[in-house]
Amino acid sequence: MEKAHNLRFGDMILDETCLFASRNGQTIQFTRNERALLLALTRNPRRLMRRSRLLDEIDSSESDRSDRNIDFLVNRLRAKLGDNAKSPKYIATQYGEGYVWIAAPSPAAPAAPSPAAPIDGFLVIGPAFEPQGHPFGQQASSLVAQLRDIIAASVGVGHKVVVAAENWYPAVTDKLRYFLQVSFHADNGRLDCVATLREMPSRRIVKAFRLHLDAADTTSFTAEASKVSNGVLGALSQALIDASTGLGIPADAPLQMRLHKASSVLSTSNPGWLASGEQLRKAREQDPLNADIALQWCLHLFARLVLTSPFSGMSLEERDRIESEIDATVLECLPAIEANPLLMLAAAKLLYFIDRGHIELAEDIAERAFARTSDFAAALPILGQLRYARGRFDEAVRLFDRGIEMAELGPAFHLHMRVLKCIALLAAGDGAALDVAAVDITNMGPLCPPEIALMIDWTVAPADRKLPEASAQALAAIGHRGAANAIEYLYFTSARHLTSEHARANVMRGLIAHVTKLYGAQAIPAFVLGSVGPIAAARTVARMPH
Repeated sequence: MEKAHNLRFGDMILDETCLFASRNGQTIQFTRNERALLLALTRNPRRLMRRSRLLDEIDSSESDRSDRNIDFLVNRLRAKLGDNAKSPKYIATQYGEGYVWIAAPSPAAPAAPSPAAPIDGFLVIGPAFEPQGHPFGQQASSLVAQLRDIIAASVGVGHKVVVAAENWYPAVTDKLRYFLQVSFHADNGRLDCVATLREMPSRRIVKAFRLHLDAADTTSFTAEASKVSNGVLGALSQALIDASTGLGIPADAPLQMRLHKASSVLSTSNPGWLASGEQLRKAREQDPLNADIALQWCLHLFARLVLTSPFSGMSLEERDRIESEIDATVLECLPAIEANPLLMLAAAKLLYFIDRGHIELAEDIAERAFARTSDFAAALPILGQLRYARGRFDEAVRLFDRGIEMAELGPAFHLHMRVLKCIALLAAGDGAALDVAAVDITNMGPLCPPEIALMIDWTVAPADRKLPEASAQALAAIGHRGAANAIEYLYFTSARHLTSEHARANVMRGLIAHVTKLYGAQAIPAFVLGSVGPIAAARTVARMPH
């Protein structure tokens, strides 16, 4: 095979006949059926290849000619290509339908076109035509243009509606919330059309429409464009309603109020959850299988953990009992909440907080819930916390800043986002940015509870500086036991989730130092010192006078 006929995808060179591939001098060989699937996929880029079609491509003598065998072969191909089903570079899964080759040939390949720039839009409309061509191309283009104009006029200037090139399919580099694929099929003078609305990146089908078109009657195109546009707009509106359903939010409240309420109940340590304990306990007894009520009960338990005074403390045994109940209850609820983004976000928040090794699960749930909504503010706090837990502090701060910019969500939401931003900057060791962020919290005045304001003062004050007089007096007033409780509170609410020992040490260092200056190293719980790492703990305590 001549080199000029090879295809290059990044660092991988694929023989045109798919007999083999090479990467960094290493040869990758394929079996006969792997080669057959690879040929079918690469020769139909960005086209959905259904499993039934792929079955026709493999060896007819194959004993297992089932969808399961196609999935098995695709997984083998991914392993050889170095691909990942969750973040695909080559083969994307169209759940329940088939697979799509999404990789664009690199410009270095002589026969390869230059890859298109990534598309960024709220909704992308993609016209798709059958391989035999499209004799009604002008009418089809007119229909797509009408869809774009009607939808764009209703969703507003802040949500871009884009028409993609013919037979375009989303790649991993494209950024879109919804994809409306409008497929045309011409046969014997008749034009058939189906429009499929998907939410992205989950690719879940939200709604499908069959259009009744008369190629000789232009009014039928206008009427069907209006029908489909209204259906799409209704589906987008319903997605926002679905995203704000549950957790006690009044079902008859206006949509905007529901969205604000959703952001409030998940983003703050809502005292309402603490007060509703008896009511929720009775509701659980009456309907023990109700996942919504079960998660509300878990939020009540969560409120008991975080709304306790940082200085009075809670026994480790009681904390463990409560967190174990949250753990078991949330995991039991997961299968029942897959269709409700708000409940999914609540589950992700709780699994993250209890820190029982569920960070990957919490990330998956939160990302899928966010993908099902339209820039949902209620998702920003948990997404940001998951980012900084992994050490991706810049991403976390950007998410928190986005929430702070949403003026309509009110001061309680903003306070919560500013506190989370401070923790992210503290963990990152960004002292200059932390000083500014801490002042922003101080300026919010009485909105911040006095005990939390003191905790912030002691936590962000550098270990080598003296506390302001009033703050130092407050630390002395809570006593040895109160100071130890404060350290435990900070650790359980803000530090233990961080995967890096260095980041945990950054969060805990200031408070540990100021407590040690006043009460000695014996005031620091041993499990906290162990968690911040032996080197960091030794440095923190050794520098302090005893």
